[in-house]
Amino acid sequence: MRTKVGVVFGGVSVEHEVSVISALQAINAMDKDRYEAIPIYISKKNEWYTGEGLMDIEQYKSLNNLLSKSDKITLIRTTDGNVVLQKKEKGLFSKGIITTIDVVFPVIHGTNGEDGSLQGYLELLGLPYVGCDVTSSAVGMDKVMMKQILRDSGVPIVDYDWFYSTEWLNDSEAIKEKVKKIGFPLIVKPANLGSSVGISKAVDEEELEEAINLAVEFSNKIVVEKMIANLTEVNCSVIGDYETVESSVCEQVLSSDEILTYQDKYQSGGKTGDTKGMESVNRIIPAGITDEATKQVKHLAEKTFQILGCSGVSRIDFLLDDNNDVFVNEINTIPGSLSFYLWEPSGKDFTQLTTELIQLALKRQRERENINFSIDSNLFALHSKGGSKGKA
Repeated sequence: MRTKVGVVFGGVSVEHEVSVISALQAINAMDKDRYEAIPIYISKKNEWYTGEGLMDIEQYKSLNNLLSKSDKITLIRTTDGNVVLQKKEKGLFSKGIITTIDVVFPVIHGTNGEDGSLQGYLELLGLPYVGCDVTSSAVGMDKVMMKQILRDSGVPIVDYDWFYSTEWLNDSEAIKEKVKKIGFPLIVKPANLGSSVGISKAVDEEELEEAINLAVEFSNKIVVEKMIANLTEVNCSVIGDYETVESSVCEQVLSSDEILTYQDKYQSGGKTGDTKGMESVNRIIPAGITDEATKQVKHLAEKTFQILGCSGVSRIDFLLDDNNDVFVNEINTIPGSLSFYLWEPSGKDFTQLTTELIQLALKRQRERENINFSIDSNLFALHSKGGSKGKA
């Protein structure tokens, strides 16, 4: 019997469309003899759907029509311990159970999918799932938390500072004076978004103000970093867990400006670029950097992955300066296209990648089943004579 894999994608995120592309790539790559992929699409209105049509990218061009032919569903844990997709109609639960789900494969980029929210929900359902757990997802998504942990662990990062959007709104002059100490030019970005959304550079105070005003539209926490002149952007993927990790070939990403934009990432592949996800980015594989720099990138990628407690596959993005000094920029715990294109050069095709990710998820579930999450006690009986307050 094939393992039923619920592939969750879409979501209430600025990276919604990118998620659809990545998910359909993963579904098409799965070993059909071992796994049955069940599409679970989350709309921008946070409604959950399933249906065969959701696996056809062409049908998303008429989304309302596609959803009208799909089943609105919810995940339910039954009394026998199984998790099922149950039809949801007119705000009431019908009795129609569509299928059981054995393991979930989250492919939601950004908010509510890559930040630990979805992972926490799956934990409550008791469902095994692919990729990072709640903690590592949350840390990987929050650039401030990530930088603090990496800095304290001795991992090289660029100079930075951060603040809340309310601080900016209450006293913008104080914030400008604070971040200008880093030294222009600067990069300003939302702390918890990906795909270069809301990111811009600033070479003077006027541009700094414009950049911050843009960033606060997308997040209540803002990061300001020192911009590296003549930088080289290099990415490296890592697969594994806390026990073992493997790093991929490195890629050098070619952008149209000093910052790799959303358009560079997802619309740089010509007429078909909008359906190829990160696969369509202009890049050099392997990266055109020295052997020593490549070795350092791969080492830091693996170290970052394990310091943050990651599992599954992630992509770590690096900045290299003129001296080939390497800095960790950020981690993507559910990377675009799942970074499959970085594994193919070393002989691991997309089907092997998805299989390995599912097996890592099932391994983690087996390990967790051996952990005690409660202890035998009868605290209420001990305090019953003392009333509801008991004794401390």
